[in-house]
Amino acid sequence: MKNEWISVNDELPNHDQRVLGFIPGNKVHLPGKDLQFEEREVVVLRFCKDFYAKNEEKKEKYGLHFWAGEGNSNHFFKDVTHWRSIPSGPAQTS
Repeated sequence: MKNEWISVNDELPNHDQRVLGFIPGNKVHLPGKDLQFEEREVVVLRFCKDFYAKNEEKKEKYGLHFWAGEGNSNHFFKDVTHWRSIPSGPAQTS
């Protein structure tokens, strides 16, 4: 079976494209649980091309691009190692 994950070093999504992003070791705080975390390495992100193009300091520190998350899951470009298109859902039958 073909590996559909794409390295950010090989190719980037289109600007504003929603994708699944792979973030090794990504820990998410569990709401309502005092200091408890869960590892979630695959998250839905929107690719923001040239996000820091006009801010040299942040571009140098975080990279040119940015990943906008859903909820509180924004990530700097360097956090994501791989991405893939969000698969289609099952076909609807009438």
